[in-house]
Amino acid sequence: MRISEGVEMLQLTARAFDQDIILNPTLVWNNDEAILIDTGMPGQIDQLKKVLNELNMSIEDLKAIFLTHQDLDHIGSAADIRKKSNENIIVYAHEFDKPYIEGKLPLIKTNASQMSNEELAAIPDDIKYLYKNLPKVDVDRVLKGSQLLPYCGGIEVIFTPGHTLGHVSFYLKKSKTLVAGDALVLANGQLMGPVKQTTLNMDEAVQSLENFLHYDIEHVICYHGGYFQGCPKEAILRIKEHVAERQS
Repeated sequence: MRISEGVEMLQLTARAFDQDIILNPTLVWNNDEAILIDTGMPGQIDQLKKVLNELNMSIEDLKAIFLTHQDLDHIGSAADIRKKSNENIIVYAHEFDKPYIEGKLPLIKTNASQMSNEELAAIPDDIKYLYKNLPKVDVDRVLKGSQLLPYCGGIEVIFTPGHTLGHVSFYLKKSKTLVAGDALVLANGQLMGPVKQTTLNMDEAVQSLENFLHYDIEHVICYHGGYFQGCPKEAILRIKEHVAERQS
């Protein structure tokens, strides 16, 4: 889905827990370079290649991968993409999630070694294999909040911890687009906060939403749910008010 000139929201289909899910990486490009934000599940490299081909692009055109955080469905195909690019792609991630992405520490939410036999038995076989064979990729450069990356008209890093230790979102300055990662989700057309069941620190994640209020945002891409049309600042303030009411 074309969001604006040089910004495309991709759609990848994955099968997890006996249901199909749609994942939405973001492709950003200009005449000189192309950047992929998040990479889907392990094994989705062929889907990515097909989607890029439809845009008259290829894996070899990618200059960098930006990872919003360490979760399996975000880093899953990063290593395969790097191999297909002859190791030419630069991988970025926040320093707090870097050791997990690189496999020096097991991914926090999919660590089979810390699960009971009953919990592991309840996971479908295809997902169980992934839990026992976690993807990993070397991170070439670490990200910090408010860092401005010199790609495609400027991409600013927004530090949004809570969902994971080192979760980041990205603000595309040229198109005024927020790539939220899992800091926000879209459900039934409504912008919502991070999912409690998969968020490490919900209080911190909700507090992180305030960081978005400092930006002039016209478009929002949620990794889960897709493209939001509306007034994101009003939606974010509503989310925070709703959380405050539940805690009072």
